[in-house]
Amino acid sequence: MKFRTNLLLATVALTALTGPVAVAQETDDSQVDEGRKLSTVTVTAQRKEETLQDVPVTVTAFGADAVREARILGVGDVVVRTPGLNFDAFPSGQPRLAVRGIGSSDTGAGGDPSSAVFLDEIYLGRPAAVAFDAFDIERIEVLKGPQGTLYGRNVVGGAINVVPAAPVLGEFDASAEVTGGNYETMEGAGFINIPLADGTAAFRASGAIRKHDGYIDNKFTGGKLDDKDTRSMRLQMLVEPTDTLEFDLAFDVTTDRANGPAHHVVDVDSSDPLSGFWTIERDRDSSRAEFDGAQDRDTWGLRGEAKWTLPFGTLDYLVSNRELSYYLLFDFDGGNPTFNPISVVGGGDEDSTLFSQELRLNSLPSSPVSWVAGIYQYHADTTRESLLGIGIGGPPGYEILNQDAQVDSTAVYGDVTFPVSDRLSLIGGVRYTLDDKDFGMTTAQSQALFQVDEHYDITASESWDAVTWRAGADFDLSDEHMFYAMVSRGFKSGGFVEVPVNAEAAATPFDPEYATQYEIGQRGEFLNGSVIWNNTLYWMDYTDLQTEETIGLTTFTTNAGAATIRGYETAFQIAFSDNFLLGGTYAYTDATFDTFISGDNDYSGNRISRTPEHKLVLSPSYEYQFGSGALLKAALDYQYASKIFDDNSNVGTEFRDPTNFVDMRLIYESADGHWNASLWGKNITDEVTRTFQATFLGANFAAYNPPPTYGVTLRWNY
Repeated sequence: MKFRTNLLLATVALTALTGPVAVAQETDDSQVDEGRKLSTVTVTAQRKEETLQDVPVTVTAFGADAVREARILGVGDVVVRTPGLNFDAFPSGQPRLAVRGIGSSDTGAGGDPSSAVFLDEIYLGRPAAVAFDAFDIERIEVLKGPQGTLYGRNVVGGAINVVPAAPVLGEFDASAEVTGGNYETMEGAGFINIPLADGTAAFRASGAIRKHDGYIDNKFTGGKLDDKDTRSMRLQMLVEPTDTLEFDLAFDVTTDRANGPAHHVVDVDSSDPLSGFWTIERDRDSSRAEFDGAQDRDTWGLRGEAKWTLPFGTLDYLVSNRELSYYLLFDFDGGNPTFNPISVVGGGDEDSTLFSQELRLNSLPSSPVSWVAGIYQYHADTTRESLLGIGIGGPPGYEILNQDAQVDSTAVYGDVTFPVSDRLSLIGGVRYTLDDKDFGMTTAQSQALFQVDEHYDITASESWDAVTWRAGADFDLSDEHMFYAMVSRGFKSGGFVEVPVNAEAAATPFDPEYATQYEIGQRGEFLNGSVIWNNTLYWMDYTDLQTEETIGLTTFTTNAGAATIRGYETAFQIAFSDNFLLGGTYAYTDATFDTFISGDNDYSGNRISRTPEHKLVLSPSYEYQFGSGALLKAALDYQYASKIFDDNSNVGTEFRDPTNFVDMRLIYESADGHWNASLWGKNITDEVTRTFQATFLGANFAAYNPPPTYGVTLRWNY
């Protein structure tokens, strides 16, 4: 029934879309009310400011208003609203992204993300380092496909760029908001912008505190699981002593404290002799864990940037140092000795230092040829302790893996957009990357309950290099219609296995992965800008992809032979009237292995794990303006994602049914714009789905999504 509803919604949306488009071909633009012209977000995905409609790559962007109104607070909220973007959400402190099927669940010290997050242009190279509060954010950009010829660290799948609001010279500004909701939700956030030194400097400070009670009752301990206590702060200083010189300094810090995460035994494998030890418990709202666990994270960063405008370009130096401390301990099976005779405990402890610096030279905004050239250096130093404990009818025996990894990456890159005519531009870029990794691992265990057949203390090192590139063109058919074609090559270096079975496996690196993406796209405005419709077709050849497998108690990273990923993405906005707007996105992703032999298993032809074939987001909104000038806005977000397999075998219990999520909001804004109130709700239809699954010891362990949440937010603007 849900599928039919989804199909109907999609059909209505596409019919509504193609209807106005067809009319646009026969109607004079002058007949359309100018007030219905849609605005577009300004982005810097190409190292220059341009509207989203002028960018010759696939970008999904959220402006400041969209971030605020939709309560986009972190990376998970970006994922549910972006076509072709998914992530492994377990645990919440280690989000691992996948763009168009390219992602990695590896959290070991010797691995890298395939798709990454950049905070204020700074690469967040560890999963647990992806911590930011989206308050006082100018925009969030999601780039699809290989990146690296324009800036920073290279990524093979895609990138999320989070751009904080910058200090503003010569202007005082401030805002504050408070939120209350169910599960004892209490939030406070605010910012202030202060002009200094006769308008040549400005200071901006923002911060947020967000807390809620646990979603899950622990019936064994009496505690709560999956709660939240997050505090974040960002301080920025901008100084412009002359018209050609600019200095930026920023500091940010985020602390997270939470219990959990909560796990459940949701299925058993009757063919496994251990399956009889488990009791299935699929109640999302309760747990019987032996202890409440901990998810503690502290991360902070210092960022400095100097820009010098020269007669022919802008010389830009960017440097950053980030620190991460992360601790995780949880009851993996979600039971206790009176409920499950087997006890499984998981956890980890990580400390990372991430340093990067970049020197680049950019063309001036007035230059007819747009170009950038740069040198980039990245260093990461990570120590990580992973723990797995298993007990059968008694205290658990523990296996501890201690990892120490140093990553050094150096790159040079350049990119140019050359206008051949007023309407046609050619685009080309190239990058050379050299990655060096030093890796060490020691093991310890208290009982022989594990597949690790020996204690060992190993060190290893390896280097990888690659030349990556992009080439393409964009053509403006008119001021409202643009077409583009792009071919891009991406690379992610190899690494070392997170949970090896022996010393030889620990010291043996897995290979780099490569992706070549072929993409054609269209950007169009119709009916005098009251309809925006963008479309993209792509094909990706993916070789040696790094993928995780679990055999017994061991989870390890290996290289699959090859995969083909092809798809279609569309995004539209329709202003049916001055008051009614419909926005939507849809992604079709066909991500399958061409060749993947793992031991005795042949996974060739299987779908890549955690990648839905269909993803649809519809966002209708309606505004009513009172005679006083006050504004009332009602909006809805509907998101559908088709089934996924959580394991590359595509069989067994690691399967997730299609999901349907609905969020809503009702916003009142005063006539002077100084006050607004928002009544909001997330997952208002109480959808229940599994956000993570893993199978071993005869059971399928899973985590669930949050229940319905709702609340009221009051905001004051200066």
